[in-house]
Amino acid sequence: MLRRRLYSAGARHVTAAAAGPTNGFVGAIGNTPLVRINSLSKETGCEILGKAEFMNPGGSVKDRAARFVVEDAERRGLVRRGGTIVEGTAGNTGIGLAHVCRAKGYRCVIYMPDTQSREKMDLLRMLGADVRAVPAVAFDNADNYNHQARRHAEALENAAWTNQFDNTANRQAHIETTGPEIWAQTGGRVDAFTCATGTGGTLAGTTRFLKEASDGRVRVVAADPPGSVIYSYIKSGGKTMERGGSSITEGIGQGRITANLQPDVHLIDDALKIPDADTIRMLYRLLDEEGIYLGASSALNVAAAYELAKTLGPGKTVVTIMADGAYRYQSRLFSRAWLEAKGLADAIPAHLQKYIALA
Repeated sequence: MLRRRLYSAGARHVTAAAAGPTNGFVGAIGNTPLVRINSLSKETGCEILGKAEFMNPGGSVKDRAARFVVEDAERRGLVRRGGTIVEGTAGNTGIGLAHVCRAKGYRCVIYMPDTQSREKMDLLRMLGADVRAVPAVAFDNADNYNHQARRHAEALENAAWTNQFDNTANRQAHIETTGPEIWAQTGGRVDAFTCATGTGGTLAGTTRFLKEASDGRVRVVAADPPGSVIYSYIKSGGKTMERGGSSITEGIGQGRITANLQPDVHLIDDALKIPDADTIRMLYRLLDEEGIYLGASSALNVAAAYELAKTLGPGKTVVTIMADGAYRYQSRLFSRAWLEAKGLADAIPAHLQKYIALA
């Protein structure tokens, strides 16, 4: 009964939103296509499907979280029109918030690590956000960008720190939208789901819905970059949180279990660690074979889906999240100097080197 009820709710959500005009920018968030990745599907004998979150109006999966955390602040009376939304973000949530704030009439202040791409910082400023790039330090440091964002919001009148990492309205966005959309778009025929996690909202919320809708049948595998503790935590059953190395990916990987992830981490069946070399190869392969232009975290997700499909064997349907496009990172990902500095230029096969278009 629960499965039928959840499926019906998801089908109504997708059908209703596609039936006519949306209510402005905010109404256009979600209902993204589920794209078959033809080359990988043919090679593995599985249906490998990517949720095209780069087709959200703000260009990433984080539009969903941005909408839900702002509307949560409104419901709780923390902010009213003309007020200020403050967030600490590596980029995409900030971009989503900047769009939502303009649509709803709020000012937007974004604290972010100064290690993030110039494209994202420039876009935030062009969207009217007050961008405060600060040194990248660990979460347990008082000067971490998230803590600075919280203190700034607390010092203002009519302001809310949306706290994307531990505000479970982020997770709720994916319970109410992403999960139901995937279920409806596959007709309930999804065998496995994989994606990386930063705040935990996308992985946790989508996992919660798919597990409940399928009575636990859907296998969920967390994808993790180097330098994150999620792989260690899941593989050890929560006993260890080892991290080592670093990654070219932005906005994913974590040093702790966030409040968004904590309620559902026990539902995750397994984890895959994806090296940067596999991520960059997949990024270039998808561009060449599929015409899909993805950022590194999205390419990591697809690489994880590819590995998972090979493990599961033919005939399965594997879904992942194509979180955003490469436009926000192209000065790095398509720069020969940058790739060489990261030791990744040689990871790109010879026939794909032609796409390294920048010096």
